[in-house]
Amino acid sequence: MKNYKEKNQLQEKITPEFLFNKRREFLKLGAGSIVASSLVLSSLKELFALDSTNPYNLKPTSYEDITNYINFYEFSVNKQKAVKLVQNFKPTNWNIEVSGEVEKPLNLSMQDIEKFPQVDRIYRFRCVEAWGMVVPWGGIELRELIDFIKPKKNAKYVSFTTLLDKNIFKDQGTFFKTLPYPYVEVLRLDEALNPLTLLATRIYSKPLLPQNGAPIRLVVPWKYGFKSIKSIVKIEFLESRIKGTWEKLDPREYGFYANVNPNVSHPRWSQAKETKLGEVEKRDTLLFNGYEKEVGYLYKDLDLVKNF
Repeated sequence: MKNYKEKNQLQEKITPEFLFNKRREFLKLGAGSIVASSLVLSSLKELFALDSTNPYNLKPTSYEDITNYINFYEFSVNKQKAVKLVQNFKPTNWNIEVSGEVEKPLNLSMQDIEKFPQVDRIYRFRCVEAWGMVVPWGGIELRELIDFIKPKKNAKYVSFTTLLDKNIFKDQGTFFKTLPYPYVEVLRLDEALNPLTLLATRIYSKPLLPQNGAPIRLVVPWKYGFKSIKSIVKIEFLESRIKGTWEKLDPREYGFYANVNPNVSHPRWSQAKETKLGEVEKRDTLLFNGYEKEVGYLYKDLDLVKNF
């Protein structure tokens, strides 16, 4: 495997929203393109390394709240019960299969993941249930892995799959399962290549706890939280789109383009407001969870009401 000993120097808390001040430079680099050449990725890395501040001054949610208020349906639909049940989950000797339409399919250990440049980011997190938090994540930009395995020209989508183990995940073994397992989520390739998209391995500079998706999970800060698939064991590059787990269950409520849009209500409740954990007052929901300037170009040709 390529040597990635040089770690990213941005070990401070970073919120990449600074890109809105550099949007013209960003677009000149062709960040909206689905094609990820090494030259473009190299230039983007330099651009993103220019700022290590937190211009929006986001205040992180407490570690206690982040690690005790969770959705991990493989264990339980009850948030508190899931935290208790997950304690016996010890993700050791973890491997991630990378396959599909790529030039270099491979199996990655967590030690391999640690060799990629590491970053720390403070992101808003928004659940479709209308609660939110601010999380200090750590891990790698997904585009680093994509650049390494080199997708073929016909690769248009990326799917992610959670571990299937009925002995560990109690809901996977029940007769009346909550979801069709294993859990699967899907991104467009250009979404996966966006520098905001992470494979997270840490919270608050600490290894992910089992309830937060240890040892590795997806983080897509401008989408609803159910897109942040946990405990990933497979990443597959696809020519055609497949349905993710929630889309299979109810495409009307959890469609492929289920991005954060305060103007589009969930069929059963409004998405115009949200409650941040640790706060009482509701706040306005931000389009794309506040990352419109960084990701809006990805959806410029879509009807943001019909498709979202």
